[in-house]
Amino acid sequence: MTEPPRPPGAGDPGDRPDPTAPSGSSYEPPTAPLSGAPGAGGYPPPGGYPPPTGDQPPSGGYPPPGGYPPPGGYPPPGGYSAPGVGYPTAGGYGAPGGGYGVPGGGYATADDKTWSLIAHFGGPVGVIVGGSLLGWVAPLIALSAKGQQSPTVRAHATASLNFQITWAIANVIGFVLAIVTCGVLFFIPILTALVPIIFGIIGGVKATEGVVYRYPASYAFKK
Repeated sequence: MTEPPRPPGAGDPGDRPDPTAPSGSSYEPPTAPLSGAPGAGGYPPPGGYPPPTGDQPPSGGYPPPGGYPPPGGYPPPGGYSAPGVGYPTAGGYGAPGGGYGVPGGGYATADDKTWSLIAHFGGPVGVIVGGSLLGWVAPLIALSAKGQQSPTVRAHATASLNFQITWAIANVIGFVLAIVTCGVLFFIPILTALVPIIFGIIGGVKATEGVVYRYPASYAFKK
């Protein structure tokens, strides 16, 4: 025989008090487990999973901040490492002051610079003192005194020597032309005297900067 339908509002049989319960006790329906208490079926409490312990990496599988070792094979910040590590120290190629080991603007020693300046500035002095014919004397002295020990002095002295010899010969030709023309071409010896003076000074100025000046209109008598 079937059970008659219940009227609306009738509670579920499960919500009715247990007739076997002791008198005076109130009946409470089952509720959800409190936060932190284990739920039914052995699942973790609401809120996700238990916090990670100290021996577990954080979420994402990456080590904690600061746990990475410094990049291997690269110098520390600043671009250079300490001496002896394999990277050049600050300043270039290990030379004090950041150069190529050549102090004084391109000279290995102060003595090289002195003889190079003598080779260039000595040319104009020889032109003035020697009547436009002895500008080659100072470069020749510099080449003979220091040219075998210093390639730098040799380069400066050779450039100046070739130029002064060239224009000493030109000055002689100018004198001959002036005499042959009875003074009509008198300006040629003047020009051939001014050219070695002017360009000799320019070569000396360049030599103070460590630059071997390339003289114009110069024949390579000495290589």
